[in-house]
Amino acid sequence: MSVSPTIVSAGTRSRSSDARRLPYALGAGALVGLLAISALVNSRLARKAERDNPPTGKFVEVGGIRIHYVDQGEGEPLVLLHGNGTSIQDFESSGLVRLASKQFRVIVFDRPGFGHTARPSGQVWTPGAQAELFAAALEKLGISQTVVLGHSWGASVAVALALRYPRLVEALVLVSGYYYPTPRPDVLALGLPAIPLLGSIIRYSISPIVSRLMWPQVVKKLFSPQREPAKFKQFPKEMTFRPSQVRAAAAESALMVPAAYSSSERYGELKMPLVIVAGEEDQLVDIEKQSARLHHELPQSAMHRIPRTGHMVHQTATEAVMGAINEAAQARKSEPNGLRQPPDVLQQSPLRRAS
Repeated sequence: MSVSPTIVSAGTRSRSSDARRLPYALGAGALVGLLAISALVNSRLARKAERDNPPTGKFVEVGGIRIHYVDQGEGEPLVLLHGNGTSIQDFESSGLVRLASKQFRVIVFDRPGFGHTARPSGQVWTPGAQAELFAAALEKLGISQTVVLGHSWGASVAVALALRYPRLVEALVLVSGYYYPTPRPDVLALGLPAIPLLGSIIRYSISPIVSRLMWPQVVKKLFSPQREPAKFKQFPKEMTFRPSQVRAAAAESALMVPAAYSSSERYGELKMPLVIVAGEEDQLVDIEKQSARLHHELPQSAMHRIPRTGHMVHQTATEAVMGAINEAAQARKSEPNGLRQPPDVLQQSPLRRAS
């Protein structure tokens, strides 16, 4: 008769333990349910964004990857490469495509994972890997020589393209670029959605929501000290909240410092004319440690600091960036070994030459 109390006591303890675990199990189940619902909603919003913003250009296929691009204007080629998190519409909304197409054949690519260009997961899309992709695309488009402009992360791709294909890139225009590795603790958080497995959960459920909430502050920082211009309202921000584009942006954030480290030792190989443009009040990039340093290391380069301007120079000082394009194009013709004197085209430009 002494066994029964023991059995009752063990059963009681078991039920008590189950009762304590129940709230955690219910909480975990609720969390999984919320994440699943969030992922479903975000997927539907992504499809809606793509329906509302269909491709405006053409496609060229390279190695099974369909690259979306806009080809506008006539004349000598000019290639534009956008920054992290944006797309062709960034350059279009700025008015730079319209301005440049009056003089050049302007080709603007959606880089891998942005806009309507795919970003296959089997490839690490470093600046060098993207350079190879665009070199092959330009060959298919019949372009053997061109001026290349890159903004922000696109500047890293432009440099990689010039290092690998110096005969293709006749002149470079680098705007708001990041060229040398520096401590960037912010990239650790920004790169989370690119982590395998955990990143997939984050980018399909949480990241699109957080991105929407943070969008006003992100835009404010990008344009500071100026306000967001009315023309940037044309930019399809819903496309940036898609899980696929969140992954691409996160991957490029994570690659930013190592990419700068691997490229920085080779900048001396750049021999073509090179024009560097930077906003004096850029809050994303320290222009003294980046643009100014690059300018001092490359004797053939010219640098222009745009006063009262932040990271989005092409949006807030479009005429100045157009002037830099003309400067590079003229230097390519008159000074094959680089820039020595600022051409006349910039005498009336709002650009200010660095000392």
